[in-house]
Amino acid sequence: MLDALRHAIAHAYSGTSYYRARCDSAGLTPRDLRSLDDLRRFPFTLKSDFRDHYPFGMLAVPREKLIRIHASSGTTGKPTIVGYTRGDLDLWHGLVARNLEAAGARPGDLLHNAYGYGLFTGGLGFHGGAERLGCTVVPASGGQTERQVQLILDLKPRILCCTPSYALVLAEALERSGVDPRGTSLEIGMFGAEPWSDEMQRAIEQRLGIAALDVYGLSEVLGPGVAQERPSDRGALTIWDDHFFPEVVDPASGAPVGNGEIGELVLTTLTKEALPVIRYRTGDLTRLHPPRDGDTFRRMARLLGRSDDMLIVRGVNIFPRQIEELILEDPALTPHYRIDVRREGTLDRLHITVEGREGHSLGHRMKSHYGLSASVEIVEPGTLPRSEGKAKRVFDHRK
Repeated sequence: MLDALRHAIAHAYSGTSYYRARCDSAGLTPRDLRSLDDLRRFPFTLKSDFRDHYPFGMLAVPREKLIRIHASSGTTGKPTIVGYTRGDLDLWHGLVARNLEAAGARPGDLLHNAYGYGLFTGGLGFHGGAERLGCTVVPASGGQTERQVQLILDLKPRILCCTPSYALVLAEALERSGVDPRGTSLEIGMFGAEPWSDEMQRAIEQRLGIAALDVYGLSEVLGPGVAQERPSDRGALTIWDDHFFPEVVDPASGAPVGNGEIGELVLTTLTKEALPVIRYRTGDLTRLHPPRDGDTFRRMARLLGRSDDMLIVRGVNIFPRQIEELILEDPALTPHYRIDVRREGTLDRLHITVEGREGHSLGHRMKSHYGLSASVEIVEPGTLPRSEGKAKRVFDHRK
């Protein structure tokens, strides 16, 4: 592992002027990495670095060596541009194939891929990995939900790949067509690209009658293929740490936290060519677990939230996932909701719109669990917009 880290830092240092300048200003060179503990001395890579060096300033190889470019959505500014060499694509497809195999996929399985194709890494990432494993891929992409339902009914895939929110959209569409979602051919769901709670995972499994497994990846590091939840190890994701070195740090100070403590996940790529990232602060909150018996890969808990998603309402810190958990615990409510935070005068107001029926206890449970008052509006099922990709459920109008 130490040799791989030395190689990764040396590659970033020699190939990118921005990272060389960061290290030089800290008085460091790759030779200063003499032990794993020395890694914490090296500077973090931030999402803002991608924007500050847009579009190609993060590359460690000439642009002409790229054969693919992907990008993040760029909803909060310039998109983060990610380039891939032929070797990077080969690595990526191999790791996504590893994800699929860990989830229970086998060569010959039919896979319905409803992740979006295009600049978003989900669609093409899963496509390449599934083909590498030897699966038959239905490249459905996002949207055209009724057509997707027909494809699922006619082609009978075993595996569904999409965002968790879109899995629920497909379940609703199956019900509208008169089909019991639990009676389809689907057995495995591989869901990621957006935060989702344990309660959402259970709701999907009950609604579709499948094993709903968490997938972790992010475009700045590679895309899907960083970590995978196994059917035999629920609640934890196996990190492919022969390619990604994980750390967990305190979100405020950046200092390492103790073993098993919650903090922000930091990743260093060990084998990427075009765009190595050293100590990338993902913003995702989790904790690290040791390998399973008989295995060598470290694991991480399912994401607890994002450090930048936390809402501070009247002095109370709360994550949207915590609100989602309360919603899904109430049988009167559905998984479709919207959270709005506004400031009226000097007072913050939290408003939750959720599909369901009256007789819920959400407002009371928000107060008793978190000491936070919220106004709750119940709307008819089908009222709130359905997402065909990453769901946006939180709207902070104070920003």
